[in-house]
Amino acid sequence: MRRAGLLLLAFALPALAQVPTGNSAPQPVPFVDTIPAARDIPYPGTMQLDVDATDTDRGILRVKQVIPVDRGGRTTLLYPKWLPGNHAPRGEIEKLAGLVIRANGRTLPWTRDTVDVYAFHIDVPAGARQLDVEFQFLSATKADQGRIVVTPTMISLQPERVSLYPAGYYTRQIPVQMTVRFPTGWTASGALPARATGSTYAYQKTNYEVLVDSPVLAGRYGRTVALSPRVDLAMYADDPKQLAATPAQIDTHKRLVDQAVKTFGAQHYDRYVFLLSITDQLGGIGLEHHRSSENGVNPGYWTDWENSTARRNLLPHEFTHSWDGKFRRGADLWTPDYRTPMRNSLLWVYEGQTQFWGYVLQARSGIVSKQDTLDALAGIAAVYDTAPARQWRSMVDTTNDPIISARRPKGWVSWQRSEDYYNEGLLVWMEVDAMLRQKSGGTKSIDDFARAFFGIRDGDWGEVTYTFEDVAATLNGIVAFDWATFLRTRITETGKPAPINGFAMNGYRLVYTPEPTKYFSLTERARGTDLSYSLGLVADRDGQATSVIWNGPAFKAGFKIGTTILAVGGESFTGDRLKTAVAAAKGTTQPIQLTIKDGQRVRQVAIPYHDGPRYPRFQKIGSGESGLDRLLAPR
Repeated sequence: MRRAGLLLLAFALPALAQVPTGNSAPQPVPFVDTIPAARDIPYPGTMQLDVDATDTDRGILRVKQVIPVDRGGRTTLLYPKWLPGNHAPRGEIEKLAGLVIRANGRTLPWTRDTVDVYAFHIDVPAGARQLDVEFQFLSATKADQGRIVVTPTMISLQPERVSLYPAGYYTRQIPVQMTVRFPTGWTASGALPARATGSTYAYQKTNYEVLVDSPVLAGRYGRTVALSPRVDLAMYADDPKQLAATPAQIDTHKRLVDQAVKTFGAQHYDRYVFLLSITDQLGGIGLEHHRSSENGVNPGYWTDWENSTARRNLLPHEFTHSWDGKFRRGADLWTPDYRTPMRNSLLWVYEGQTQFWGYVLQARSGIVSKQDTLDALAGIAAVYDTAPARQWRSMVDTTNDPIISARRPKGWVSWQRSEDYYNEGLLVWMEVDAMLRQKSGGTKSIDDFARAFFGIRDGDWGEVTYTFEDVAATLNGIVAFDWATFLRTRITETGKPAPINGFAMNGYRLVYTPEPTKYFSLTERARGTDLSYSLGLVADRDGQATSVIWNGPAFKAGFKIGTTILAVGGESFTGDRLKTAVAAAKGTTQPIQLTIKDGQRVRQVAIPYHDGPRYPRFQKIGSGESGLDRLLAPR
């Protein structure tokens, strides 16, 4: 009877989910996409783009744009939305203001698309030959508004922020010529050639795709250094003293170019320029482009060389993107315009292998020492060795993070994950290198993959797309193996230990010791007190937790981000005092006593942790030159 009653109830449940008798039940309004799809045909005419960038006090960029039209009727203009390198729809449409569109001297009403708010519809009157567009781009004036791109001493000008483009065409088919007026006495640098008249720069006519991929860095204080016949380093600073690079420092950057070309075997640019902003006023950035990169670092890059070690990974990483990400690009990531959504499934190649080569090239060039590079890699391995998120979420799923979270802060990164295709991708490629070496008897390595995959078509700075199968096939052409199954397993698996074995296969084992490496201590200064591998937390200088490892000792004691340590063992918090308490508790039965504050609540917690300080480093296996030693050696 009871079982029969349950069955009857189960059959009755669907009826309860239906619309109750007498309730309203609307139907959706059909959606019709009225924005024309991009076509690979020439646009009829050349856009003229004029930017007044002289209002540096208020951070306002004033735009005048002429867009040719060849017929009357409905026209749609687009503001760039899906931007290469951002991996997400991050075009700053909210900063476009004062939009006025005219034709034949008459102001035309515009209507924003109700579904795609980056699109503006206009009815062009018969006989009109051009649209005259005016608007302002309102740069962030505080960091909580977005990245600050205009200051009294420097401007980071990204053309997509100060332009519209016509829908219905591949962006590579839309000709454009840009002119920018900077403040008097300023200079500007970028990959796109320009003719300067005073502080007004008239840029070479190009297509809209190339223009968007050609940012400009301008400022009051600048200096350009040739790193090779085809590569320049253009640096700008708030204070001209920050531009004082020594010849030896410049030489390491020259070796970066040399080592990259030797590694990849080709150059995919006619000229390349590193745009280096040394500033604590302009917003930070690390963004790749085909013939340039935007690199933002704090003051001290040159003048405090010993303490700027971690920052010096930026240029090797972004330079690598000229090959990996810009020239070779995932087929589902490439799009014909900036409205079509990008799909990120291959970012473990785009960013993961770029992360790998960034560290390799910093060591090969000497921008960062081999030992510091090893210590940095040990830190990366340790993050995944201790983070539990692989129990439930695969690495390839994190390729969706740029769209899901847009790098907004997360409360439990060790459990949620955050763009792990960068560093876990690096671990996978380290394992690939070790396997190539072992399976070939030491005659092949990931360098062979780099030349075969990225070293094709020397001088071509278009895009060559690839699929997962292309990656596996290239590896198989180097050493025969079921690479497709191996890679698919690594990027999709859950519930397995982190893929750190590539380091051990290449001669270095991850261990934890009571003393930190020099590199760890150097980078810890910016974080505060990093006890990730012991108590499972990082605390800033005021004792506030900025990271808590899921299911670690601090987590189990009730810590979360924002929890503040007021006292350690009855004495006011300092980082050193907390470290001393961790060391003193080793091998005892006494818990670590802390006074903590959450909001208005103050309480005592006792953390039963007794394993002492633990800091990651690599321990060499055996003697002689290992695979990792050979990988990091100059070519």
